[in-house]
Amino acid sequence: MKVAIYGQYYQNSTEPIIKDIFVFFNNNNVEMVIEENFLKMLYEKELIKKEYKTFSAKTKLDNSFEILLSIGGDGTILRAASLARNSGVPILGINAGRLGFLATVPKESIDSFLQFVIDKNYSISERTLLSLTCEPKSEAIEDDLNFAMNEVTVSRKDTTSMITVETYLNNEYLNSYWADGLILSTPTGSTGYSLSCGGPILTPDVKSLVITPIAPHNLNARPLVIPDDTEIKLRVSGREDQYLVSLDSRIASIKNESVLTIKKTDFKIKMVEIPGETFLKTLRKKMLWGEDKRN
Repeated sequence: MKVAIYGQYYQNSTEPIIKDIFVFFNNNNVEMVIEENFLKMLYEKELIKKEYKTFSAKTKLDNSFEILLSIGGDGTILRAASLARNSGVPILGINAGRLGFLATVPKESIDSFLQFVIDKNYSISERTLLSLTCEPKSEAIEDDLNFAMNEVTVSRKDTTSMITVETYLNNEYLNSYWADGLILSTPTGSTGYSLSCGGPILTPDVKSLVITPIAPHNLNARPLVIPDDTEIKLRVSGREDQYLVSLDSRIASIKNESVLTIKKTDFKIKMVEIPGETFLKTLRKKMLWGEDKRN
């Protein structure tokens, strides 16, 4: 078996996790290929000494890999998705921080959960992505990284003034949002930024997207759920010459009046689901549903 490993380093919580993972995989004769920057950090921290093969953002993973193991939190998984891209290699998230919706494997149960991987006793949850193109073309948006797993967001830059986001769905005019910005969220991203701005929670398998305004001037501008095969076009204007566009954690500055086109990609990211660690269980724990805090 061959696995790719990518992670972020948090001294107080990550070191025991990393050691447990490497000991388990070495004991089970699993071939590990480490993201080059992560491996460099492991050497610097003297967590490992053995030599390993590496991969990078410029290296395309192929179907010889069983999984891509992400060590960190949900943000780490979003970066791992940019490494997996359209390779079809599924991602398994080891949670090294606070409870997340994507990094579901708890650090207390690493060995038992990795045994599920060895035994191939897991299921796959496919996650919709959004692609972004800009007209006129912007060098700030990389052609091979023009997709987002959580959301595409437009927001104001260098100003406290609102921006106007002229929005079209399948070339039909929807609305001009006067707001601090606009979030276009996948079901995966519905539990993130969109949720904090009042958007609804979608289960991962729902074939929908969410449009959520950020602090709209018109209070009747509400979040809107649309089919995920909708093509969305945005034209942003404001007092500054540029505004910000983010694809998950990647941010670019775009000139006013540029036209952004957002639509579903023709590939999906595969997430590994370990038995017992489902989206609904995580949702209950994260949202404290059913908890009575009165006592």
